[in-house]
Amino acid sequence: MSIRIRKETCIKCGKCLEVCPGSLIYRDSEGKAYIKYEKNCWGCTACLKECPVKAIEYYLGEDIGGKGAYLYVNKQKEDLHWHIVDKKGNEKVITTNRKESNKY
Repeated sequence: MSIRIRKETCIKCGKCLEVCPGSLIYRDSEGKAYIKYEKNCWGCTACLKECPVKAIEYYLGEDIGGKGAYLYVNKQKEDLHWHIVDKKGNEKVITTNRKESNKY
């Protein structure tokens, strides 16, 4: 499991650095986010949910059944739209309500 941070999209807001529980995300000399050791990513997706510009993607490797797809999140008001993009570029969207998603 790992994340990919697209530096060309990053707006230097730092939200991903603030929420990463493993303190794995850093800033480069330009102030843009990057992850030093992608293999150390815990897979919590906290950074995906906080990135306002979809600069962070979560790789769904074949070894975990993701068949090489990747995931990114689009936040709109109270909803999180989880976009899953497969190797061919096909996209599926799953929407969850942020307030309701953690109820047990």
